[in-house]
Amino acid sequence: MQTHIVPVGFDYDRLIAPLVRDQYTVDRVILLEGAVGSEANVEYSRHLSTKLETDFQNLLGATTERFVLEDVYDYDEAFEQAYDLINDELDRGNEVWVNIAAMPRTVSFAFATAAHSLMVERQDDREHIHTYYTAPEKYLETELAEELREQSALLEELLEAGANDPAPSESGAAGNSATQPLQAGEDVDADRITARLESARQLLAEFDERGTTIGAKEIDGEHIVELPVASFSNVKPFEELILYKLGEDGEFESVSELAEALARELNEEYTDSFRSKVIYNVDRLGPGGKGYIEREEHGKSYRTRLSRIGELWVRAHSEPASQ
Repeated sequence: MQTHIVPVGFDYDRLIAPLVRDQYTVDRVILLEGAVGSEANVEYSRHLSTKLETDFQNLLGATTERFVLEDVYDYDEAFEQAYDLINDELDRGNEVWVNIAAMPRTVSFAFATAAHSLMVERQDDREHIHTYYTAPEKYLETELAEELREQSALLEELLEAGANDPAPSESGAAGNSATQPLQAGEDVDADRITARLESARQLLAEFDERGTTIGAKEIDGEHIVELPVASFSNVKPFEELILYKLGEDGEFESVSELAEALARELNEEYTDSFRSKVIYNVDRLGPGGKGYIEREEHGKSYRTRLSRIGELWVRAHSEPASQ
């Protein structure tokens, strides 16, 4: 069975058109809606999800399921949800296709990284995991801007026409053109035209200066969301124990302290041999190896903690609290 996981942003064609045109087999679709942003943005995304749900069923005969991403800027949450969704589909024996063409980059990268991580972990299923992107034929933003320029020019002409040929006041005398109605199919107040023209000019000025977006949004106290890179190696059982221990207890002042904690947890004798085994595996998991652990020099020791991708690995592999 072919399952497509489709995060829904503000695009329609890129999420379904390539599958229809290239005649892909689509048995099941998981649509993910973002729930962050203005009320209008959320409503628009829901509208597209509804339309996509209908069209995936009618055009491709696919069953659909809809999920909500509570915060499209929470990379860790998106990664965990992506990991669980892809993993569950693989467990059902399905082939998984992940569309990363829409939604904010945090979601797209999180889903791509989760898919990559599972390709590494599930070697037998790597040919059943696909990520794909579709480029748009054209962008509407520039066309909307050009249309707005044309509308602005028309409003200017209407104002000039009103100024050159002011309508008479109720008393029959010529009135002020700024307050008199203009004949354009029906009476239109010149003040309204002036207000709309000024608003259009301001919007176009911002578009010309800044492009399609404005500012940098603060997320969790910072303006940069780091996007970690997945490891290219699988994690072995003893390495898993180390990662879970770091995830549970946090940072250790030294690898020896970590080894002692592991020995206690495993009810093993803390020997030089056991300590060497921990050091060896920490090195394999460190910056020069799989990248799941960070080590910071501190005197003669190294503070040891999970890296960002290590934290994501532990989060994705830990059982939910309810279980």
